[in-house]
Amino acid sequence: MALVLVALGVTIFYFSWTMPRLENRHVHPATIPGLVPILLSAALTLCGLLLLWRSTRIAAPGGWSGLGALLGTRAALRVGVILALAFLHTLVLVGWLPFWAAAMAFIFAFIVLFETWLAEEPPNFLSTIAWALGIAVVGGGGISFVFERIFLVRLP
Repeated sequence: MALVLVALGVTIFYFSWTMPRLENRHVHPATIPGLVPILLSAALTLCGLLLLWRSTRIAAPGGWSGLGALLGTRAALRVGVILALAFLHTLVLVGWLPFWAAAMAFIFAFIVLFETWLAEEPPNFLSTIAWALGIAVVGGGGISFVFERIFLVRLP
């Protein structure tokens, strides 16, 4: 994981560094578009390096067999589902649907999956569907409204 974090941090740093600086518009260097991602990627890389340094100094009881047992747990399944939903939202839904609809679909799917299929004791299915639909409409619409009307950010 440490190597993944370092690679991700370095990649984000590179792409942030190569973003347009807008010198021709006399933009101050402290307000360049890539400044925040550069700082966050530097922090991510530093944390990855610290994790790498720590992991080389600690013996891992169980080793690879312990990792394999961990990947078969319910918690790992839940992490896999959220990763799949995030990738589906980012790579498929956004751009194919308006942002508000993609956000609503993501929120609805997240709530339904985690409250029914991945819950320890699932509540009534119909009440979960109704609750998820309400939150999805308010959440997806609210996100779009806040970003487009208040922050003046055009969403895809």
